[in-house]
Amino acid sequence: MKFTKVLYPALVLILTFTSVFAQKENDLASWTSLQLGYDLDDNWDLGLEGQFRLKSNISVVDEYFSEFFVRRKLLKGFRIALALRYIRENDNIGRIQGYENHFRFHIDADYKHKLGDIRLGYRLRYQNKRELGVSDDQDNFPINRLRFKTGVEYKIKNWPLDPELAVELFSRFEKNEDTELDKYRITLGTSYSFKKAGDLGVYYRRESDINNENSDNQHIIGLKYKYTFENL
Repeated sequence: MKFTKVLYPALVLILTFTSVFAQKENDLASWTSLQLGYDLDDNWDLGLEGQFRLKSNISVVDEYFSEFFVRRKLLKGFRIALALRYIRENDNIGRIQGYENHFRFHIDADYKHKLGDIRLGYRLRYQNKRELGVSDDQDNFPINRLRFKTGVEYKIKNWPLDPELAVELFSRFEKNEDTELDKYRITLGTSYSFKKAGDLGVYYRRESDINNENSDNQHIIGLKYKYTFENL
């Protein structure tokens, strides 16, 4: 099959690339996601996503979540979006451990354009996350973040696996605390489009804390599938 000829080598390359870097540091994680979308018309689309994450060298559940999103196209290449996410997060550090319930929403503004065979994208996101079932008098302040992501994709002629590289910066601000740039992500990946059967992608991601020199870098291998239903 054409799929196995092109995506399997890409997956092997990403896994090899990940293992080389992960040998030097402690935490290897995996993120697996399924997304179903629906195009209402040329300007509106909505969808659902589920994701399952493992941490500690892919041996312990980190979290899993379900998310609903709606997006609106305003101008050519420019969109805004709103997403609501319910999270089951595994806290396995400290005296009190177990699964916690969290709620998160985020608002996006993104823009994409082309320069020849290169596709460029930019995204600004505001997100708000807090734990459910914990009162405010227990210092349950929401965690607010601003995130800026920029990415580049190179279109290779007669080759279905266009490489994608993205960099994302995170700025965190909480009640009674100063705003600070606290971490960044670098992602390298690709995806394969099946005719009338959706898109399957693989990626390697490195996530690092900026202010904590003693924190381990997290190396993430990801697998994602996306299918979009067209409006009839």
